[in-house]
Amino acid sequence: MILVTRRLPKPAIQLLRSHAPLCYHNSSRSLSRRELLRKIRRARGVVCLLTDRMDRQVIAAAEHLKIIANVAVGYDNIDVPYARSRGIIVTNTPGVLTDAVADLTWALILAVARRVVESDRFTRRGRFKGWDMELMLGTELKGKVLGLIGFGRIGQAVAQRAVGFGMSIQYYQRHPVEHSGRPVPLEDLLRTSDFVSIHLPLTPETHHLLDRKRLALLKRTAFLINTSRGPIVDEKALATALEHHRLAGAGLDVFEREPRIEPSLKKMDRLVLLPHIGSATVETRTAMAVKACESVLAFLRGETPPNLVDGTGGGRGVTGLL
Repeated sequence: MILVTRRLPKPAIQLLRSHAPLCYHNSSRSLSRRELLRKIRRARGVVCLLTDRMDRQVIAAAEHLKIIANVAVGYDNIDVPYARSRGIIVTNTPGVLTDAVADLTWALILAVARRVVESDRFTRRGRFKGWDMELMLGTELKGKVLGLIGFGRIGQAVAQRAVGFGMSIQYYQRHPVEHSGRPVPLEDLLRTSDFVSIHLPLTPETHHLLDRKRLALLKRTAFLINTSRGPIVDEKALATALEHHRLAGAGLDVFEREPRIEPSLKKMDRLVLLPHIGSATVETRTAMAVKACESVLAFLRGETPPNLVDGTGGGRGVTGLL
């Protein structure tokens, strides 16, 4: 039996249903902890989402589990080392969401640079009284420096889009890649970039990578963008930096304690907050779900599934690691 922990796009669930018996939680609501522990006991495979905490207790409760297919690129919701110790393979869905996340990153860059959301609120509230030379002055992109923390598939796609805006590109990553962008140390990137965009997975090494001290390195005129994982940024430290005008603004699609958001962030202008929608297009979410289901079906056929997460079969699964 294959456990599907949440509603999936129809093409994905139809693909899976035609080849395997399912326990399908056909709901937009996540399974409760108790429900997940109960339903996973008989599962041979699981198709889960990043909101499902597949930790040691959950994995240990699954007596027959052999594969966990995560409908996401990141897999910080899964205890991969413990799964490996139990002979369970883990897969993810890289590649298919690259363009969607890169596009949303640029939506945030443009929104904070040109004060789009703030201007929308201003107009809706009836405060627009006519053209004004100094009304909602923003920041141009041409000639500015875009600093990318993490330079895998998504980071490079963001860089590709920056060329059309006439920006200079620099990036921080442990292993430089063949690209016209300039590799620089992290501290130098923070000091010299006008826009800093994060494209890393969440790992013990990247948790609070941008803490109070590193956030203090940013220019007062700089903007921070995060479409990767919330805990990479110390949210309280970011709120303090914004409150004291130590940086110009931020665009966040992810948060440290989702769905909870640091209350003070909600009150600030020059800050755009999105509900974790980086991959939220019909095309991308469908492709992600199908890819996860195809991994399960490959396993059921006795094949090695594609997109194995590092440590469960040798595949890396996520690019752009520190």
